[in-house]
Amino acid sequence: MIVYSNRMPLSEDVRNELAGIAPRRECDRLAELSALFHTAGSIHLRGRGEVSVHLDLSTSAVARRAFALLRSFDVECEIRSYRRRAFDSGTRYQLHVPGRNRALQVLHEAGVVTVGLAPLERPPKRLVARACCRGAYLRGALLGGGSVSRAHLEIRTGERGGAEFITEVAASEGVCLTVGERVGHAVAYAKGAEAIADVLATAGAAGAVLTFAERAVVGSAKSRANRLANADHANLVRTSRAAGAQLRALRRLERRGALARLPAELRELAELRLAHPALSLRELGLKCRPPATKATVHRRLQKLILLSQT
Repeated sequence: MIVYSNRMPLSEDVRNELAGIAPRRECDRLAELSALFHTAGSIHLRGRGEVSVHLDLSTSAVARRAFALLRSFDVECEIRSYRRRAFDSGTRYQLHVPGRNRALQVLHEAGVVTVGLAPLERPPKRLVARACCRGAYLRGALLGGGSVSRAHLEIRTGERGGAEFITEVAASEGVCLTVGERVGHAVAYAKGAEAIADVLATAGAAGAVLTFAERAVVGSAKSRANRLANADHANLVRTSRAAGAQLRALRRLERRGALARLPAELRELAELRLAHPALSLRELGLKCRPPATKATVHRRLQKLILLSQT
């Protein structure tokens, strides 16, 4: 079971969980392998009709998963690592696949190359005819070219046709992805926690889906708490300003000696407000004899303010 850590980028967590899924059916393994090559693969012509195929992957877990997939089809390959010179200089992993007959046969079956060894922009639809194969293809695409944050999921492909194929596969499972074009590549992407969770669930990343749901609940609770705190603060500010205006009005009446001439209910409320400047209208009403409602207290205080202005 993958434990999602706050210290670890979510993309790496998702990749580790997906890399730990080992499909039993050959059709699923073929679909996953196809997506890996379509999102992270390259074909190199070596002359005299010879070719080699490379997979360029971001983590050791994904490299081991790709290695296991290739070996399950009796395809020889070699894992190498290198450090990027740009950005964070992180380590990446390459799988080198010699262009031998068995490898080329499997890559043709996976819809990566034609019989004539020309690269295919998108695999044939037969490769994702079943629901299990569609989930495996999305899983391979995420492993090869996916990135995930709290609000954005993106799968990178070399050509627009590859991104469109991924969106079609997702749509067949009721999952909505959008195609976008960047400089030098294309992407299939989803925005929002719900859409991202749908993609991850289809690919089999149950742990990541639970994490997204948990974060959505926590985020909603925090937002509600912030709204309530802001509302409480605003109420306190309004109450404080209103009480200040009431006290200034009552002191003007007091200086003019007008409090003693007020009707009994107004004089009582004036004395209560002067004695308890911080109480709310409801609390002032409870101290009246007989008790008064909040609306009654408000009307009486407004009348006192008007009297102070005459």
